Amino acid sequence: MKSALIVGYGSMGRRRIRILKSLIPDIKIICVEKNPERLKAASDEGLTGCESLDEALALQPDYAFVCTSPGHHADIIMSIIVHGISVFTELNLVPDKYDELLSVAEKHNAKIFMSSTMLYDKKIQAIMHIVKNADEPLSYIYHIGQYLPDWHPWESYKNFFIGKKETNGVREIYAIQLPWIVKTFGPVKKLQSASQKQTALDIDFDDSYIATMQHENGDHGVFVADVVARNAVQYLEIMGENTYVTWNGKPDGLLYFDKEKGEMAELHTYEKEEHIEGYASNVFENEYVDEVKAFLDYVEEERQPLYTLKDDKYVLSLIDEIGA
Repeated sequence: MKSALIVGYGSMGRRRIRILKSLIPDIKIICVEKNPERLKAASDEGLTGCESLDEALALQPDYAFVCTSPGHHADIIMSIIVHGISVFTELNLVPDKYDELLSVAEKHNAKIFMSSTMLYDKKIQAIMHIVKNADEPLSYIYHIGQYLPDWHPWESYKNFFIGKKETNGVREIYAIQLPWIVKTFGPVKKLQSASQKQTALDIDFDDSYIATMQHENGDHGVFVADVVARNAVQYLEIMGENTYVTWNGKPDGLLYFDKEKGEMAELHTYEKEEHIEGYASNVFENEYVDEVKAFLDYVEEERQPLYTLKDDKYVLSLIDEIGA
């Protein structure tokens, strides 16, 4: 029987557990959680609850998932990989000890899988295919926004990492989305940004950013990210002389210009998209499942992931340049 260590029984920890159980029905789940109420909830669910990482590692899990708040993953990952255990790490937002982690992982024959969920979204993969096959200069406009208190309405944003300056919600938006932007349009040659604070929220960071990017291949775009929009918005527009793509973040919202017909057409990528109650209407489960599958394939079959710590280090450097 395989066993998986989940560090953190928050929303992402529970999501990874749900997915793992669907992929490996008889898997044993070991959960580390410092919050007594969450630890009890994990135990009530039939999981093996542990108060400390050392206690959990003594049970010799086959895999580990680091699902704690971004910004504090490096030391946890280090403690795990020295035992030769491969790690799936959620979004991190700070590049602490990346080079050291890679060195230690290689020494102990452990793999580190960096989450970048959008790259596993088949709609994004379809967009990437269109862009890479467009033999012409392209430009794009991308806007993602959602009012900060609406991210996790069941808890105060002041108690959630998105409300803290070093791991704020705007920075997270860029960290989630820039990996596929860079993979699609290429490295950034020139970057400029502007920001402001529009809300009366009790935060010490700007809540609205506009970043303009020129890519090395000549393509350029504007990426607006905010935690202001009272109606959650995700809107993409890609333009070229013979290329036009729009996407509103919804399952049936990906449209492209069909050159043969001379009209817009819908591009279908999933037969069915799974949505989990409690998340925004543009958040679906399918890509999270595919991402966990990719981690298991990386560990068991040496299939290389779509995104690495080195890729993430570059993306985080762009976010630092934006100033988010």
